[in-house]
Amino acid sequence: MNEDKLKSISFVGRAFRTIFGSPKYLKDPHLFHKMALIPVLAWVGLGADGLSSSAYGPEEAFRALGEHNYLAIFLGFATALTVFIISYAYSRIIEHFPHGGGGYIVATHMLGEKAGVVSGSALLVDYVMTITISIASCCDAVFSYVPKGLHHYKVPVACIFTVILIILNIRGVKESISVLAPIFMIFVGTHVLMLLDGVMTHTDKFVPLANDIHRGLNHDLSNIGIFGILLLFVRAYSLGGGTYTGIEAVSNGLQIMREPRVQTGKRTMFYMASSLAFTAGVLFLCYSLLGVTPVEGKTLNAVLADNLFAKWPMGSWISSITIFSEGALLLVAAQAGFVDGPRVMSNMAIDSWFPHRFAALSVRLTMRNGILLMGTAAIALLFYTGGSVSALVVMYSINVFITFSLSQLGMSKFFIQRRREDPLWFRHLLVHLLGLLLCVTILIITTVEKFAEGGWLTLVITSVVIGLCYMIKGHYVSVRQGMKDLDDTLLDVPILQHGEPPAIDKNAPTVIQLVSGYSGFGVHTLFSIMSTFPKTYKNIVFISVAMIDSGSFKGAEEIEALESSVRTSLEAYVAMAHKLGLAAEFRTALSTDVVESAVELCKATAEEFPRSTVFTGQITFRLEKFYHRLLHNETAFAIQRRLQWDGLTTVIMPIRVRT
Repeated sequence: MNEDKLKSISFVGRAFRTIFGSPKYLKDPHLFHKMALIPVLAWVGLGADGLSSSAYGPEEAFRALGEHNYLAIFLGFATALTVFIISYAYSRIIEHFPHGGGGYIVATHMLGEKAGVVSGSALLVDYVMTITISIASCCDAVFSYVPKGLHHYKVPVACIFTVILIILNIRGVKESISVLAPIFMIFVGTHVLMLLDGVMTHTDKFVPLANDIHRGLNHDLSNIGIFGILLLFVRAYSLGGGTYTGIEAVSNGLQIMREPRVQTGKRTMFYMASSLAFTAGVLFLCYSLLGVTPVEGKTLNAVLADNLFAKWPMGSWISSITIFSEGALLLVAAQAGFVDGPRVMSNMAIDSWFPHRFAALSVRLTMRNGILLMGTAAIALLFYTGGSVSALVVMYSINVFITFSLSQLGMSKFFIQRRREDPLWFRHLLVHLLGLLLCVTILIITTVEKFAEGGWLTLVITSVVIGLCYMIKGHYVSVRQGMKDLDDTLLDVPILQHGEPPAIDKNAPTVIQLVSGYSGFGVHTLFSIMSTFPKTYKNIVFISVAMIDSGSFKGAEEIEALESSVRTSLEAYVAMAHKLGLAAEFRTALSTDVVESAVELCKATAEEFPRSTVFTGQITFRLEKFYHRLLHNETAFAIQRRLQWDGLTTVIMPIRVRT
């Protein structure tokens, strides 16, 4: 029976590795280079979110003009200019905050942790929306070629697409982007062809278009005046704010860029800004040149493609491929949510706004917990909204501009503070102030205009996330204070040296103690062992796993610093054990899975010391709450179960912490 169970586990393990990939080798000196993205791949993985917004952002703005569509040319120019302004502002964020995190890091460092948690929460909701709306839009495009009788399968198919993206991203960012890159390139090729054809083969319509603009301006000046025209223009401009969603993705995902990271990030930002500004700006021009008007059941881009390719050989096929690639690109755009959402979550987890486990990395060095949460939340939203793009796009835009506004405000403060150090501070400040004005304008108008159409729900969801973050942070602060009391009490306890430390006797009773950093927690566990089992053990072997999480996985130097820090802590424990008259050694390993590595180290050490017992500490609370297991890992119990199954005695020493 045991053999059958082992075979079953082995089969499950092999299947898991086939689907999600085998573990990464942490000691590979070229690991970061292999996993990092060059600018073109980063443009695919992160720029697709921004570029895909040209599928619905310009259309929303153009429709808002109504019968005043002569303003579309000016709207296209304003849209392209705004893309470059916001992109330039985020390039400065890349330059001055090169470790990634984007709007969350800027708001936290420059405006304080309260602004940071608002920005981070808005970003998280935004990235869930990115996944949801992108996949829903993709399904809308795909199902436009499917009989209406099958349209009730749209949401289940969207969920299947989401699960596929979850699996691809757990395997690794670079692997998932490589799979999706051909879709991105087909979109770029077909849309460049469409837009160039729209402009270059209709140059004869430029003069009539200029006359239409002149007549329209004269008509509206006499009827609603210059102020009315400005209000109309600003409203349409703001309602097209979906065009700019995704611009922040590059600065948030800077950790996955290939060195030199800042230059790679800025080049990726340039690629994304240029492609989005060109696509959105020229779309407005083509709408005006060809006199595109809405057709029920079709997007404006589909109408445009049908008009342009109608006289081409196989024109209907080219038109279909063009619009189908637009829908497929939206699937690629969901990638930005899976890449950046878990990274924002991990940054917030490191700052204790989210459960610490969301900063952990899988064996594939991906943020598996964050990826699973983002994917699950997206599936829930797909079912809640029925996959309705119109219901999702409003929620999407509002949160984007909350983060944009806080980022621009934070960078404005940054350059004001650096005015004595940076000779170009005023030029940078003006760009960020202009960006702040544009973002706040779009945020206010979109919220007011669309509040009853779903804007209220976005604000409620974001407020709930912020509230949960404060509850989590409050708990961690309380526990941290209890741990600090332990440190203050135990780390400075005077211990008299018991002469020369004895030599290791591998046949003597031995303690194998699992520790993390050198802290009152570990010292308390050691003292508890000595007082509970006086004069029982002669040796002690300290074991610690240098755990790689998103905070330390930033480069080879950070990993070396992590290993050095763990060794220093273990040496401090060994020195204390020597003072207590015990023979002591230590063992360590580098890993992303504490349980797996700790079990292997304990089993190997137990073979060296056959009369050994494993000890570890575990925080206990007076009243166990349902959320304690989510916020605090169950590492000690997981290790105990594994080792006791293998016949190795394991004792957990309770550590009481006042909260």
